[in-house]
Amino acid sequence: MGLSYRTIGFVSALFIFCALISCTKAPSVSPVNVTPEGVAIKGYDPVAFFTDKMPVKGIPEYEYQWNGARWRFASTVHREEFRRDPKKYAPGYCGYRAYAVSQGKTADIDPEAWTVFEGKLYLNPNKDVQALWEKNMREYIRKADESWPLILGK
Repeated sequence: MGLSYRTIGFVSALFIFCALISCTKAPSVSPVNVTPEGVAIKGYDPVAFFTDKMPVKGIPEYEYQWNGARWRFASTVHREEFRRDPKKYAPGYCGYRAYAVSQGKTADIDPEAWTVFEGKLYLNPNKDVQALWEKNMREYIRKADESWPLILGK
């Protein structure tokens, strides 16, 4: 006994409808890019990018919980600076790869591939992508700012 054309058409239409819904639903990601241990930006001190002008590994003794993640700092001074104004120091797109967010995706980072632009820290996966990012930061930031709420599912 075979299926009727009407049944096949209905099942096909239902399949297409479900596929379209799943494609248009915004993905949802963790609000902060963290390690499996829940540490933000791979344990690097976000304040150091601004004050020391370089990536500096944070110390577990100087941790601070914010936005569902454990942030590490190289000193109590940096921890207190962050505590007073975390949005100032937290990287753009909460530590996800800035270039990837501009493309509507999320991806992991390397804290050695970074830039501070107009008072905001941006991280990328390597020096090559960082160089690409720096060639047209304003446009990539504009695109990433549009994509970020969709990526978060908001």
